[in-house]
Amino acid sequence: IPHQTEITGPVCKFNMSEIGEIDEGFYSRQLYVLGHEAMHRMGAASVLIAGMRGLGVEIAKNVILSGVKSVTVQDAGQAVWTDLSSQFFLKECHIGQNRATCSLQQLSALNPHVQVSAHTGPLNEDLLLKFQVVVLTDSSLDDQKRFGDLCHSHGIKFIVADTKGLCGQLFCDFGEEHEVLDQDGEIPASTMIQSITKENPGVVICADDRSHGFSDGTKVSFSEVQGMTELNSIGPVEIKFIDPYSFNILDTSGFSAYERGGIVTEVKQSCMLNFKPLSEALLDHDLLKMIDFGKMTRHKTLHLAFQALHSFVKKEHRLPHTWSQVSDGYRLLQELNEVAQLEELDEAAVRKLSYTARGDLGPINAFIGGLAAQEVIKASSGKFMPLQQWLNFDALECLPEQEDQLTESSFSPNFFSFQQKLANQKYFLVGAGAIGCELLKIFALIGLGAGEEGRITITDMDFIERSNLNRQFLFRSQDIGKPKSEVAAKAAQEINPRMKITAHQNRLDPDSEGVYDYNFFTGLDGVAAALDTVEARVYLDGRCVQHQKPLLEGGTLGSKGHTLVVVPHLTVSYGRDSSSSKHDIPLCTIKNFPHRIEHTLQWARDQFEGLFKQTPENVNLFLREAGFVERTLGLGDAEALEVLGGVWSSLLNVKDGGQRPTSWEDCVTWARCKWETLYNNDIQQLLHCFPPEQVTPSGLPFWSGSKRCPHPLTFDPNNKTHMDYVVAAANLYGQMYGISGTRDSDSIRKTLDKIHVPSFTPKSSVKIHLTDKEMQEDREKESDDSARLEELKAKLASPSLKSSAMRMYPIDFEKDDDSNFHMDYIVAASNLRAENYDIPAADRHQSKRIAGRIIPAIATTTAAVAGLMCLELYKLVQGHQKISSYRTAYIHLGVQHFVLCQPSPAPQLVFQTCPLSRVQRPQCSGTQLLPVNMVSAGIFLTGFNTTLPKQHETLDTLRE
Repeated sequence: IPHQTEITGPVCKFNMSEIGEIDEGFYSRQLYVLGHEAMHRMGAASVLIAGMRGLGVEIAKNVILSGVKSVTVQDAGQAVWTDLSSQFFLKECHIGQNRATCSLQQLSALNPHVQVSAHTGPLNEDLLLKFQVVVLTDSSLDDQKRFGDLCHSHGIKFIVADTKGLCGQLFCDFGEEHEVLDQDGEIPASTMIQSITKENPGVVICADDRSHGFSDGTKVSFSEVQGMTELNSIGPVEIKFIDPYSFNILDTSGFSAYERGGIVTEVKQSCMLNFKPLSEALLDHDLLKMIDFGKMTRHKTLHLAFQALHSFVKKEHRLPHTWSQVSDGYRLLQELNEVAQLEELDEAAVRKLSYTARGDLGPINAFIGGLAAQEVIKASSGKFMPLQQWLNFDALECLPEQEDQLTESSFSPNFFSFQQKLANQKYFLVGAGAIGCELLKIFALIGLGAGEEGRITITDMDFIERSNLNRQFLFRSQDIGKPKSEVAAKAAQEINPRMKITAHQNRLDPDSEGVYDYNFFTGLDGVAAALDTVEARVYLDGRCVQHQKPLLEGGTLGSKGHTLVVVPHLTVSYGRDSSSSKHDIPLCTIKNFPHRIEHTLQWARDQFEGLFKQTPENVNLFLREAGFVERTLGLGDAEALEVLGGVWSSLLNVKDGGQRPTSWEDCVTWARCKWETLYNNDIQQLLHCFPPEQVTPSGLPFWSGSKRCPHPLTFDPNNKTHMDYVVAAANLYGQMYGISGTRDSDSIRKTLDKIHVPSFTPKSSVKIHLTDKEMQEDREKESDDSARLEELKAKLASPSLKSSAMRMYPIDFEKDDDSNFHMDYIVAASNLRAENYDIPAADRHQSKRIAGRIIPAIATTTAAVAGLMCLELYKLVQGHQKISSYRTAYIHLGVQHFVLCQPSPAPQLVFQTCPLSRVQRPQCSGTQLLPVNMVSAGIFLTGFNTTLPKQHETLDTLRE
């Protein structure tokens, strides 16, 4: 959308038309974090962000990406040289110009749906009263108090964010009455009911394949309960937790007896919060949030230290000089403590804060900026639990571990040595998505890989899509379709032209080990992972362990985030994939007994893959490879019959009894008949095998608990979902054969009128499996399919078949293209299946998340996680040896839950001295301890005082 500039006095504003509807293509991943209602509320919020140094621009970037109505950035100051190390939208040519004005164009380009303007005059009351949310950065304590009182009295949400060196502070005041509509943002828990007792209190036992997920005090509602129907009509009921599969409710002794069925669903409760203005909250230490479990009391000292720092600046009109002693600072702190009455002051932390207060660091700004922007989202949306009310953070462990380096005389040589180390680092960044972009931004700001010997190598095989633009802030709309790694590398070099970056488009897996080989890894100083699958993380971790390289790892899931630093021989590695398959959906549940929308969506995905991808791929393999049939026969009779039967029918024209269409009408006919098979015939067959009144051998109803009794559907051309299925299925079927289709429902209805749908009679010979084990056992049994297989083999061996057949076009599922019929098919197929089983349908947005396995994402969490990762980078580059210096982090910005703790040490394996076959015995005595992260790489003898043969011994020989 083109922008036009209007300049009136100190305000420079970009005008654009307001957009009422939410752009789901742009906000796709964020919508799964916030939801439509919260984003609609955000769309009415005007936000002021004061201060456009590193922290201010970080907050502005995240808030603009989130999609509020408008953002005004204020700064009366001019850009200086030191701003370039933290303000990523400023360049050398901007020095001497207003920071807000210089940042405006780049900020406006982040989100076409947000009005962005710049105010270059000072803050005043008239300006603040125009906004619903006000954020102060780089502000004095006097301004914070004055404007905080103003905002509190006028119902304006007020946020203060501040960073000084390796320390940061955040404050929130959302007024006397702030309603939180959704406290945690989680999808309401829901479970199936097995039984409900008639007593006081009633006991609900759940029938689901997983725990109910409720806690004490959760309020729930009941639906579809048969027998004890009174529960279906009462309001939310508070529960009392018994165990993961049962809970107490109200008195049910007077209700009807429970018979079967029922769903219990969590009912989200809103709450009202009261905040104190900053001038009052400043003295209330109960409002301080503790986040680092390695520094249990330091946050209280930091709270006073920031106030003392403000007092020093007010008196001296400057921050303390870098690494110089400030005697007044500690005296001011002690005076403040006479009121606060803290039992213990962390004098070392105060000293280090004053030493480093002039610092303006990208990683600290990213972390505090991510948190502050999340508070803006909470203030404007009513979603998530806000900070109440102070948060103080420090990463002082990033400073040198040796105390003799923490002096004024040693500062200059140590600083320049460290900066040179940063510049000459050779790092491998895997992934150029959301976290990858944020890491590259910080790498550029701190000068990583900007030296003569330094280099960043980045790889990502993906190309930029529109849905990336909402959180991968280095990309713009004109970059859609281009390789992520190349665009991200170029954007990072715009921030720091001295960076040396090599961009690759390789997937990191065993196939790329020819590129990322021994020589490549041994030339690295470290690796940063910005990956989105556990499998990829495990593989990369293994390569780092193998080559003994440190690894920075981080990930996000909506407002949740995690960081891990792996230090060779010191900390535990990421390790093998420990994710359990206990939550995998049993095949029999998907095939015959679904009871959640997740089951019907997985069934729809399986249908899509089988019909439109696997079958045409098998046909093409048959046409291309001579040994395809024999290889398929080796899979077992049941699977071979299914595959070869599908190939044969796909090659045989419809008029000859096959399924290969020759016209668009054939495609519509196929879709209509497939609808009848899936939603009527198959259900009739299931009910024939297990009638509604069926009982188990123990006398209990078969259709109870998690087994929902289905009913067949009757096709109705006037039913939108019925037609959606036919339209999508017919078009996809045509695409496989190169036949063009249409979305014109009227013309398709005319074709449907001419179609004869064969009648169906259930068969008593059909067996329906109740468990996956039963299904597998039947597959392994001897079958009588050999005659049918021989017949298929003979038909497929016909030379004329291959010569006359045309290749098919397999369809790869793509969830983000609304014009390709993929999600049309998934939504319709799943919701029709849900209708069969009386499962509540899912809208397109929810269906896309589940079927597309979309990971919810938001820019605020991504920025915070990248900031924490780069703080660990500081420690790695300095070579910190104490495990207490490092931090593993678990954060949930939605509820302001933070756990920063010392990483686990590398486990030690005990090796006893013993004879070695064919290998000279190591010259060592007693028991040897070795970190597991060395053993897992197959180099477990490293570190022993050993004398081994210098011949080429195999790894197996060494192990023996």
